[in-house]
Amino acid sequence: MEAKTAYLAYLLKSLGADIRATGSNPLSTQDDVVASLKNHYGVNVNARHGCSLSEYDEFINWALDIKPDIIIDDGGDLIDTLLNNKRDLIAGVKGGLEQTTTGVKRLKVKYSKNEIPFPMLAVNDATIKYMFDNRYGTGQSALTAILKSTNMTLASKTVVVCGYGWCGKGLAQMAKGLNARVIVTETDELSALTAVFDGFSVMESIEAAKLGDIFITATGTNKVLTKEHFAVMKDGALLSNAGHFDVEVDIKYLNENASEIKEVRENVREYNIFGKKLYIIGEGRLVNLAAGDGHPIEIMDMSFSMQLLGAIYLCENVKNLPKQLLYIPCELEKKAARIKLDSMGIKIDSLSSEQKKYLYGDDK
Repeated sequence: MEAKTAYLAYLLKSLGADIRATGSNPLSTQDDVVASLKNHYGVNVNARHGCSLSEYDEFINWALDIKPDIIIDDGGDLIDTLLNNKRDLIAGVKGGLEQTTTGVKRLKVKYSKNEIPFPMLAVNDATIKYMFDNRYGTGQSALTAILKSTNMTLASKTVVVCGYGWCGKGLAQMAKGLNARVIVTETDELSALTAVFDGFSVMESIEAAKLGDIFITATGTNKVLTKEHFAVMKDGALLSNAGHFDVEVDIKYLNENASEIKEVRENVREYNIFGKKLYIIGEGRLVNLAAGDGHPIEIMDMSFSMQLLGAIYLCENVKNLPKQLLYIPCELEKKAARIKLDSMGIKIDSLSSEQKKYLYGDDK
């Protein structure tokens, strides 16, 4: 719940919607933004930076108590809470949208079990989302948060990027652009091969653990960096997570086994373990929000355009949509892309009638 998300909430309210908004992560909320939404824009919002997990659950339940027609989720916690604890509200839901890779993965599991009771649009799988938000947004904002928190240089460092999806691609490319040596770890053969052809070193994570100065996880799964990796890391290694949930770095093990834990800078925690010091940024939570300002507005305007256009699409077409995981219609992506190009003062060509006939067999 930060400035860009706040503007989406305000825009939805200005279009006539009754809004309840909350944060998608205990450390992702900016309290001044929440106060402004409440006091100056009349938006119902309930969130607090650094809230406990029980408070976080309370906020999610409070948001659902509005008996929503449309759910705009980020990570899947709203949907999970609805399906597990508030099933009496399901009948009133026209549909929902999911913004993140992690959230869509959770929905795909539900889809495989036939557990999605209304249309859900996978915003994350829209080209205009993952090509820009995941790649350029995560790539820049995660590294910005790391550098802001540590005041260290990336040049000359060895950066290990765990996962080479679109977020990992952006992280690796941005780190390379700042003259870091980049190592990629992967479990998917095609993604690993892509990283090799993109010019990065690829190896098993246990080998990368011995070489890295900075580690960034971006996989969407749990226990990517664990006891075995910590044991062989360099003294002073820095660990962070760009995935949605704080499960990729095994923080629980560090908290239970470190001989000493202390805060050395804002958002930087030092763990004395295995006879050395390891540093965690943002408690292992989503680093670009837990220790930074999130993606730049020039990126988020495209993603939030998809959420806005997707919500309108659901309202207008709900009777004709199946109760399952769905893709954003291509025409909505093209509309957002046209608006974005216009805002940048960029004009592009159009197909001629002859070209349309050549490509499609007619000139329509």
